[in-house]
Amino acid sequence: MTTTPQTLFATHEATLRQAVEASRSRAYWSAFPEMPSPRAYGETAAADGEAAFAAYQGKPFVLDQPGATGTAGGERSPFGIDLGISYPVSDIDALLTAAKAAMPGWRKAGPDGRAGVCVEILKRLNARSFEIANAVMHTTGQAFMMAFQAGGPHAQDRGLEAVAYGWAAMTAQAPAARWEKPQGKNPPLVMDKRFEVVGRGVALVIGCATFPTWNGYPGLFASLVTGNAVIVKPGPTAVLPLAITVKIAREVLAEAGLDPNLVTLAVGDTIAKDLALRPEVAIIDYTGSTGFGDWLERNARQAQVYTEKAGVNTVVIDGTDDPKGMVRNLAFTLSLYSGQMCTTTQVIFVPKDGIQAGTERMGFDQVVAALAGGVDKFLSDPERAVEVLGAIQSDATLARIEEASKLGTVALPSRAIAHPRFPEARVRTPLILTMDAADEDKYGHELFGPIAIVVKTDSTADSLERAARLTRTRGALTAGLYSTDPALIEQATDAFVEAGVALSVNLTGGVFVNQSAAFSDFHGTGANPAANAALCDLAFVANRFRVVQSRVPVVAEAAQ
Repeated sequence: MTTTPQTLFATHEATLRQAVEASRSRAYWSAFPEMPSPRAYGETAAADGEAAFAAYQGKPFVLDQPGATGTAGGERSPFGIDLGISYPVSDIDALLTAAKAAMPGWRKAGPDGRAGVCVEILKRLNARSFEIANAVMHTTGQAFMMAFQAGGPHAQDRGLEAVAYGWAAMTAQAPAARWEKPQGKNPPLVMDKRFEVVGRGVALVIGCATFPTWNGYPGLFASLVTGNAVIVKPGPTAVLPLAITVKIAREVLAEAGLDPNLVTLAVGDTIAKDLALRPEVAIIDYTGSTGFGDWLERNARQAQVYTEKAGVNTVVIDGTDDPKGMVRNLAFTLSLYSGQMCTTTQVIFVPKDGIQAGTERMGFDQVVAALAGGVDKFLSDPERAVEVLGAIQSDATLARIEEASKLGTVALPSRAIAHPRFPEARVRTPLILTMDAADEDKYGHELFGPIAIVVKTDSTADSLERAARLTRTRGALTAGLYSTDPALIEQATDAFVEAGVALSVNLTGGVFVNQSAAFSDFHGTGANPAANAALCDLAFVANRFRVVQSRVPVVAEAAQ
């Protein structure tokens, strides 16, 4: 049977409808197995993925797209390996022209057809999760398990979530209708009307260095399913995961009889600004520094811009019934991927008089010592530690750790750990500092990486006020609270809701403040400076398309 967008929709309709229902119920659901087990992915999947990754190294990445003018590369794994991959550099004019030319056929595929194609792309990506995991690991520094889960199935779930929201938004009204208006004794006015979903134009996805697929897939698939062509501009140090993604997407599009230039790759260190200002670019998705995000919002005025930028994530500790569980949970939170997550806690507010911890009272210094001891103990086994910490992605983050150690009193110094498999891997444990609440000029801005600051406040009320104000003024993607007082929990919930940040309360088990589950958790809110959109909600997809109608009068005889 010939593959068409419509046959792909029929193949994947059940999955799509499950995704829509999951996004409405917010209950647990995942389309893609998160564990890299042979039962889920096949006995040879792991070896095949490693072989595929190895085959890319030291060679040109083959991607047949228009306007090739040369090559660029230079990725080096944070684990100490030069990848040696060169990618095709394409002329911007050629990419934009090809993208625009591909859109009419994509529009005619309709919402169902486009959704079917997008789910097929995601299914193909899932089948190659081990290959993508190796690519994510060796461009971002994530340890393998995290690279597999966050870079593979979890990213694919986020992409499917965007497709589900987009499909639901596009099909919220009927595609066609017969309109009849009574005219008393005269024949009614009758018209046949069509309502066609039209993409806004070319979309640009600007990838990030630490989570190229997890942060990239929502915008990519939200724009694609709603009828837009997409140009993917990876970060220069994390090209391979998105290059593989683009290659797979182009293969599926071509097999479905569509123009593969609906998805193209743009490589180059300096082209993001040039692309962002082009009049053909109608949508931009960006994750990264506040400086460039602010620049996009100010200058790319022709485009709908979605940004996720920097923030200061906080935890307020008032008290706990399970101090050991709290410390274990926070130790994992601060250690995971060496704090190189936009959701990782940076500032922990603790009252100067300490907290109630079970039946005992813990002073401020005792809380700090418990946190430092918890992190140190958690990372005491080097072989286990490297599988949690991963490696430091950039030179800038390494330098930031060194500079941050001078900002306050060091409660736990950051130390290097030798990786048993990769001698040149740059592995660092978290740095924990203490400061007074008055030192907001030091702790009140993002310090990306394994850097945590315990801030001494006058009281829990002072802690809450400072945390909420930081969120409102500097932005945050996560907030945490530990308290045994129901009234205080309710008060804090109101404060953080009004500040526009997701709150986690009393996490002591296997859920962590810096983790976000597709179909259930909203990543970002768009309600504070850290992000102007949420992944995913209807607002994230609805402004990526327009509905254009056509109408034709129907004579009375034909209407009968």
